Amino acid sequence: MKRKVRKKKKKGIITANVAGTKFEIVRLVIDEMGFMKAPDEDETSNLIWCDSAVQQEKISELQNYQRINHFPGMGEICRKDFLARNMTKMIKSRPLDYTFVPRTWIFPAEYTQFQNYVKELKKKRKQKTFIVKPANGAMGHGISLIRNGDKLPSQDHLIVQEYIEKPFLMEGYKFDLRIYILVTSCDPLKIFLYHDGLVRMGTEKYIPPNESNLTQLYMHLTNYSVNKHNERFERDETENKGSKRSIKWFTEFLQANEHDVAKFWNDISELVVKTLIVAEPHVLHAYRMCRPGQPPGSESVCFEVLGFDILLDRKLKPWLLEINRAPSFGTDQKIDYDVKRGVLLNALKLLNIRTSDKRRNLAKQKAEAQKRLYGQNSIKRLLPGSSDWEQQRHQLERRKEELKERLAQVRKQVSKEEHENRHMGNYRRIYPPDDKTLLEKYENLLAVAFQTFLSGRAASFQRELNNPLKKMKEEDILDLLEQCEIDDEKLMGKSAKSRGPKSLSSMPESTEVIRRQKYCSSESSYDSNSSSSESDEKDYQNKKREKQVPYNHKQPNHCKLIQQSSSIKRSVSCPRSITAQSPLSADSRPFSAQQMIAAARPPSGSRSLSLNRASSYQRYLPPTNDACSEPQSSESLQQLRTKEQEVDMTSQTLFVLKDMRIRFPGKSEVESELLIEDIIDNWKFHKAKVASYWLIKLDSVKQRKILDIVKTSVRTVLPRIWKVADVEQLYLCRIFNRIFNHLLWNHGQGLWNSFCDSGSSWENIFSKSPDLVTPLQLQCCQRLVELCKQCLLMVYKYTNDTRGSFSGIGLDWGGAQFFMRTPSYNLKYNSPGITRSSVLFTSRYGHL
Repeated sequence: MKRKVRKKKKKGIITANVAGTKFEIVRLVIDEMGFMKAPDEDETSNLIWCDSAVQQEKISELQNYQRINHFPGMGEICRKDFLARNMTKMIKSRPLDYTFVPRTWIFPAEYTQFQNYVKELKKKRKQKTFIVKPANGAMGHGISLIRNGDKLPSQDHLIVQEYIEKPFLMEGYKFDLRIYILVTSCDPLKIFLYHDGLVRMGTEKYIPPNESNLTQLYMHLTNYSVNKHNERFERDETENKGSKRSIKWFTEFLQANEHDVAKFWNDISELVVKTLIVAEPHVLHAYRMCRPGQPPGSESVCFEVLGFDILLDRKLKPWLLEINRAPSFGTDQKIDYDVKRGVLLNALKLLNIRTSDKRRNLAKQKAEAQKRLYGQNSIKRLLPGSSDWEQQRHQLERRKEELKERLAQVRKQVSKEEHENRHMGNYRRIYPPDDKTLLEKYENLLAVAFQTFLSGRAASFQRELNNPLKKMKEEDILDLLEQCEIDDEKLMGKSAKSRGPKSLSSMPESTEVIRRQKYCSSESSYDSNSSSSESDEKDYQNKKREKQVPYNHKQPNHCKLIQQSSSIKRSVSCPRSITAQSPLSADSRPFSAQQMIAAARPPSGSRSLSLNRASSYQRYLPPTNDACSEPQSSESLQQLRTKEQEVDMTSQTLFVLKDMRIRFPGKSEVESELLIEDIIDNWKFHKAKVASYWLIKLDSVKQRKILDIVKTSVRTVLPRIWKVADVEQLYLCRIFNRIFNHLLWNHGQGLWNSFCDSGSSWENIFSKSPDLVTPLQLQCCQRLVELCKQCLLMVYKYTNDTRGSFSGIGLDWGGAQFFMRTPSYNLKYNSPGITRSSVLFTSRYGHL
């Protein structure tokens, strides 16, 4: 019998259409990547490369698996006149952030303004040089220098700029830098900077402009297309000689001459990001017009390699000259080949074009078509006249769908970033940056850009920027999803399901620990430790007691662990998933036995209403018996000391939080406390008004800003207590962030649940979490929630008093300032590095 020969499964092929390019280096890189060149007429290729800009109709016809090397709308910064117009608008909004563009006039529209400027210079007896460029020119064509503005024609389409007369010189020659930038996505914006490029030098020794040398373009212009025609142009195969050199060599030159190379790259990065922020509203709007119905965060069909031309002045400050959306990939010299091959090769690796993209896209289209055909919508439409119960269920379902979509986006984004980190090569991601302060600065600029360029036309973009889900991590979204499930179960009248990781006591390591526990018991040490810790906490609590905001007081139950099996799977990238996948049982791990104790209960006056529902449970590390424990190593002793320090610092944090006060503008602390007490005493009268103010009048952005008042003050105190530069490294700070996110859950419903006896408690995030939460940490969280509640009441009271009514959302607080104050104290936990008062409410919150 003949054997059946199995046919080998054909591997998928990635095709590339390069009919639109004249550069051979593009074809060589395509071959190096293993892509197959498609016929010129093939429009279904995975990759399409064109030298010139493409029509929007072509982008709209692309399938989701395809990639094309141009964005629609990028011409808003790549044409000289459009760049000047957009930069002028942005400079009016943020003049201090956009100081890297020479003063520019667009003819004929700004001819009169230019002539007025020239007249002012004459009155001051000053003379400046101006460089004149065609509005849509390229390759140095039509560029000239003038010193007399009267000779310029008034009706020609020109760009006139102030000439930078004192450039940074190298060997006596003027030069500019060609920086290569890769934009892989506009939704969200992602920018990469290539850490190499070209230094393009003039071919005549530079002399500041005067009447005799204005026509010597080889001296004043650095364009390769201009200088290559000069007989003095030096073609050299090495990177440190000739009229064209590499930026890699240039940075070594700066370092050798004791210039700050890191500052140089930071300045370049900031210039690039700020310029692309100007383009982002135009690009995003045009892209969504081309790709309607494509959800935010989905795979971008466009990418772009841009060439930024940058000039350095004698102080090494970078100035933006122009941006090329189709930079030349010609390889006249070896240095061109080396640099441009790296730019293209690393860019294609970053794009992560896969053979499975086409197959997955077709399967997804088929599934969506079947859904439309059979009407399989995930959420049924709400019928008119539906009951309150049905409306609540519908709202919960919509919320769950929104969270699931965002969760999928976050996980896809994490996967993308992991791939990018592995395949960046010589690229560096400059947006979004790792520095959170810098990211916040860029996001503010982005919001200004949207407001400047798309005001009234793109309110949806503004809402997306302000969406609190956009900044949440996977763990936070999972918390909110699980919260939705709990609320749904309560609404349906079902009993709560068990959630959380199941114990796996059958694992080999666990059984070994159980065997050890037969021979050595740690009950005595456990009892003594728990009693001592309880007495310490009681002593600490007696040091400082104060009035809180009591509403309903029920004793929390901290003695049992509710294990809940969540239907939402946590990916490996989520920190909590690692704990959940641990093979060891929570009660059978050596040196980390998780045993539950009753937490030290806070005073009755400090327990918030949220404690009357599913309360949180604390686990701690009981010490092992000395008789059966082995001698501890120096590392374990160091860890023990660190644990003691953490407990002490957590105690200091709790002490500071309890001393914080919210002050009403123009009133003392005592008067402010009386105001809060008055609201509590008349809670029946104020309850409906506070609910209307918080849940209806304020949108999500303004709700977040109210909580940011507490958040900002707490974050200024934590680094001084814990002596760290980045508070995000602190586990306690991460817990606080989860609480803030939970309080804003469901449009502020999370915080409102802590005022009334309904809904779910913020403490559920601990009851279902496998992470370690100590009694002190829980008390810090309880105090944090109390501060947020008091902050809301104070803002509500101030708004009510200043306006008499709060019938509109656009409330104006004027110049009033609220203070969160830390009174002076001389107790054990007083830290000399902590200031006595921290400003919480300032005029920047005046537009709430």
